[in-house]
Amino acid sequence: MDDLKAHLKDLEERLFDPAVRGSRQALAELLSTDFREIGSSGLLFDLEDILTRLPTDPENIASRTLEDFDARLLSDGIALVTYRATRDSPDKPTVRTLRSSIWRLETDGKWRMIFHQGTLTR
Repeated sequence: MDDLKAHLKDLEERLFDPAVRGSRQALAELLSTDFREIGSSGLLFDLEDILTRLPTDPENIASRTLEDFDARLLSDGIALVTYRATRDSPDKPTVRTLRSSIWRLETDGKWRMIFHQGTLTR
């Protein structure tokens, strides 16, 4: 489980990388075709929403950090990860969120995110 936990943490951290966030192709490698997200705004997004909106998001330049990472297998090939994230943007207040993602091991042998939720915290 330690190897899987480290791998899933690496995948989550890739999604913090401005180069990945700015690339439709890089995002598609990490997100499943049936991906859904409940954003910290309370809005629901699907894969096409993310592939269209995220690459042009001006917040891509923000610095993001991850802490208190945990991963648990829910069943064979399905894992839940939770962590706290901090986003620091130039000239904007720091944003802290509690994050959860569900990752699935797909038929091509790659782990892809199928669900993500962000909740604002203090």
